[in-house]
Amino acid sequence: MKMPVDIRDIVKSGSKINEEREEQVRLAVLVEADAPEVLVDVLEASFRAHTANAHLHIEVVEPGKEFLIDGAADAVIAVLGSGRMGLIEQLADPRERSIPIAVIALGEEAGPIADLLHHAYRDTLADPDAERLVEDQLGEWLVERLPGKRLSLAHNYEFMRRAVALEAVRNTAWQNGAIGAVAFLPGADMPLMTANQIKMLMQIAAAYGESLGMERLRELMVIVGGGFALRSIARQAVAFVPGFGWAIKGGIGASGTLAMGFASIKYFEGGADVGRLSEQFDRLRESVARRLKPADQERAAGVE
Repeated sequence: MKMPVDIRDIVKSGSKINEEREEQVRLAVLVEADAPEVLVDVLEASFRAHTANAHLHIEVVEPGKEFLIDGAADAVIAVLGSGRMGLIEQLADPRERSIPIAVIALGEEAGPIADLLHHAYRDTLADPDAERLVEDQLGEWLVERLPGKRLSLAHNYEFMRRAVALEAVRNTAWQNGAIGAVAFLPGADMPLMTANQIKMLMQIAAAYGESLGMERLRELMVIVGGGFALRSIARQAVAFVPGFGWAIKGGIGASGTLAMGFASIKYFEGGADVGRLSEQFDRLRESVARRLKPADQERAAGVE
């Protein structure tokens, strides 16, 4: 099957993803001495690194205790207790050095906590559920604040995988939606959208610990290429919708990418590998094809 993409570009992207996954990531964790035990336990379980490329510097904050935060830290995570253990003073140094700081606390609202510590609202995270606070909010914060270390974070810390994968899906869907909306020639957008989807699946696979050797790259290209014909039919059929074709075309590009991305995340989280993912997309493609009426297919195929 001839793929409508530059194979060399895909292989180069695979090599880059592997390199990014091996990047060193350094985090400093400051824990107030009276921080909730349940939150500390969740953090301890979440930050068990899978490789030696992850460095965690942990300090307990208490009155009168002074220490230096790792100068090479990519980010600081401050775990709030009562707020009376000296955390405000300890955050002054990393703020001065413009190191991203996330303050996390058990609670309903982040606003009062940000006011108490004179901290940025977007960098203050609160939730009464410790697991949700760490896995959802802190995971999303790290993805947003450390874009160059996303794959390394996912490679080392399992709780980061979903946040990193979802970010790859959202970014790719936005790009493909924009590409689909501005493409004027039928099929002109297909190579770009297909390449983007392959790269998205590569990022998701890397985030969930899949190897990205040549065999895996070939499988991923086949998975995406299998949806090429169906996307072509759908985009040709847009010609029958006067006035809003550009918007629908953009929607097809975005929604198709989202569906592929979410399905991939679901299967990787269930322990599936790339081979099983390919089988799932084959079944999905066959199901869609059966639902397309033969007459509609012929009509759509005749539109150039």
